[in-house]
Amino acid sequence: MNLFTLTDHDSIEGAEQLRQHPDFFVSEELTCKMPSGTEVHIGVYDITDRQHLQLQQRRNDLVSLLMYLTERRLFFSINHVFSSVTGRREREDFAWFQEYFPAVETRNSHMLESANQRAAQLAKQWDKIAIGGSDAHALPSAGTAYTEVPGARDKEEFFAGLRAGMGRVAGESGSFSKLTRDVFWIAYEMMREKSWTTLLSPLATLIPVITYWNYHDERVFGRRWAAEILGAPETRKRTRWISLPQSAAEGSV
Repeated sequence: MNLFTLTDHDSIEGAEQLRQHPDFFVSEELTCKMPSGTEVHIGVYDITDRQHLQLQQRRNDLVSLLMYLTERRLFFSINHVFSSVTGRREREDFAWFQEYFPAVETRNSHMLESANQRAAQLAKQWDKIAIGGSDAHALPSAGTAYTEVPGARDKEEFFAGLRAGMGRVAGESGSFSKLTRDVFWIAYEMMREKSWTTLLSPLATLIPVITYWNYHDERVFGRRWAAEILGAPETRKRTRWISLPQSAAEGSV
């Protein structure tokens, strides 16, 4: 059975046109503030409208968010862990990822192959569930990376299989040509929908420069954190789903 979902940033409005399909479920990608002050993207899957509202209220309080996610048994992941897309990272962020996140995005079709490989190595080292997704912002990239659970016949079996370690990721990684194509696609669609934006068309010549610099920055960021994190000794073997230590909860009051 094939299932699909849409993970807009801090929104489920895009799901309105898709709810009628029996093989669709609602998800979102939270922009969350870490205790260190950095930002991360957290994928949360198969949620209700009410849960979306609760998640948005908690996304700037990591302890409250984690308690809500584990209490409701919602499946969630830390996304593009070796990417600079959300800005800077701190060493303590990885301690939170290791201790409290059950899943790691290991195949993102817009992240470099090196970033995906490092994320996969991290998931294996930390004994995390690996997931994949296209992270598509343009139609040509939709569905180009995904997560499989062999034998799953419905949504419940799919998530049960993921939690049991039966999932596997597949699909493409990102590249300069792919990202450049998608940015041109977005620019074209924007000009087609809003004719006044054609005045900005000369700026399109800068798109390849911007996408090239983006991946240059991604490589530097990924090498830096892979060298620091992947060489660190393993401290735990099993994913925690429910409890938070009292000290962490008290420190965030």
